[in-house]
Amino acid sequence: MAKEPTNYTNTSQTVVVNADTFEFETLEQHNGVATVIRFRVENADVRAGDVLLVLSGTDIHFHGMIGRIEEGHGTATDRRGSLLPATVQ
Repeated sequence: MAKEPTNYTNTSQTVVVNADTFEFETLEQHNGVATVIRFRVENADVRAGDVLLVLSGTDIHFHGMIGRIEEGHGTATDRRGSLLPATVQ
Protein backbone atom coordinates (compact mmCIF):
# COMPACT_ATOMS: atom_id res chain seq x y z
CA MET A 1 0.00 0.00 0.00
CA ALA A 2 1.37 3.41 -1.00
CA LYS A 3 1.94 5.88 1.78
CA GLU A 4 0.22 9.27 1.40
CA PRO A 5 2.38 12.39 1.73
CA THR A 6 2.20 13.95 5.18
CA ASN A 7 0.68 17.19 3.86
CA TYR A 8 -2.07 15.40 1.90
CA THR A 9 -5.69 15.62 2.94
CA ASN A 10 -8.55 13.87 1.21
CA THR A 11 -11.07 16.46 2.31
CA SER A 12 -11.29 19.88 0.76
CA GLN A 13 -13.40 22.86 1.53
CA THR A 14 -15.00 25.53 -0.61
CA VAL A 15 -13.86 29.06 0.16
CA VAL A 16 -16.64 31.48 -0.82
CA VAL A 17 -15.92 35.20 -1.32
CA ASN A 18 -17.94 38.16 -2.58
CA ALA A 19 -16.91 39.43 -6.03
CA ASP A 20 -17.58 43.05 -5.03
CA THR A 21 -14.97 43.04 -2.26
CA PHE A 22 -12.55 40.35 -3.51
CA GLU A 23 -9.06 41.66 -4.25
CA PHE A 24 -6.75 39.68 -6.51
CA GLU A 25 -3.85 39.95 -8.89
CA THR A 26 -4.13 38.47 -12.38
CA LEU A 27 -1.27 36.07 -13.17
CA GLU A 28 -2.76 34.78 -16.44
CA GLN A 29 -5.67 36.01 -18.53
CA HIS A 30 -7.54 35.02 -21.67
CA ASN A 31 -9.77 37.39 -23.65
CA GLY A 32 -9.79 39.94 -20.85
CA VAL A 33 -10.77 37.62 -18.00
CA ALA A 34 -8.50 36.38 -15.24
CA THR A 35 -7.79 32.65 -15.51
CA VAL A 36 -5.03 32.36 -12.88
CA ILE A 37 -5.11 34.67 -9.88
CA ARG A 38 -3.16 35.41 -6.73
CA PHE A 39 -5.06 36.52 -3.63
CA ARG A 40 -4.52 37.07 0.07
CA VAL A 41 -5.45 34.12 2.29
CA GLU A 42 -6.93 35.41 5.53
CA ASN A 43 -8.07 32.08 7.01
CA ALA A 44 -5.31 29.78 8.29
CA ASP A 45 -7.56 26.76 7.62
CA VAL A 46 -7.43 27.31 3.83
CA ARG A 47 -5.16 24.77 2.11
CA ALA A 48 -3.94 23.92 -1.36
CA GLY A 49 -6.58 21.64 -2.85
CA ASP A 50 -9.46 23.73 -1.56
CA VAL A 51 -11.84 25.34 -4.05
CA LEU A 52 -12.17 29.12 -4.44
CA LEU A 53 -15.68 30.30 -5.36
CA VAL A 54 -16.16 33.99 -6.15
CA LEU A 55 -19.83 34.99 -6.20
CA SER A 56 -21.81 38.08 -7.11
CA GLY A 57 -25.21 37.28 -5.67
CA THR A 58 -25.88 33.84 -7.13
CA ASP A 59 -23.67 34.39 -10.20
CA ILE A 60 -20.37 32.50 -10.22
CA HIS A 61 -17.49 34.72 -11.33
CA PHE A 62 -14.65 32.31 -10.57
CA HIS A 63 -14.60 28.65 -9.60
CA GLY A 64 -11.16 27.13 -9.33
CA MET A 65 -8.78 24.96 -7.40
CA ILE A 66 -6.29 26.59 -5.06
CA GLY A 67 -3.00 25.18 -6.29
CA ARG A 68 -0.61 26.64 -3.75
CA ILE A 69 -0.37 28.89 -0.74
CA GLU A 70 2.86 30.74 -0.04
CA GLU A 71 3.63 33.67 2.24
CA GLY A 72 -0.04 34.36 2.98
CA HIS A 73 -1.17 34.33 -0.65
CA GLY A 74 -2.97 31.66 -2.64
CA THR A 75 -2.95 30.91 -6.35
CA ALA A 76 -6.11 29.58 -8.01
CA THR A 77 -6.97 28.59 -11.57
CA ASP A 78 -10.26 28.77 -13.52
CA ARG A 79 -9.55 28.34 -17.22
CA ARG A 80 -13.11 27.45 -18.23
CA GLY A 81 -15.62 29.81 -16.76
CA SER A 82 -13.95 32.82 -15.15
CA LEU A 83 -15.80 36.11 -15.38
CA LEU A 84 -13.32 38.07 -13.26
CA PRO A 85 -11.90 40.97 -15.25
CA ALA A 86 -8.15 40.73 -15.77
CA THR A 87 -6.44 43.37 -13.67
CA VAL A 88 -3.30 45.17 -14.73
CA GLN A 89 -0.69 45.38 -12.00
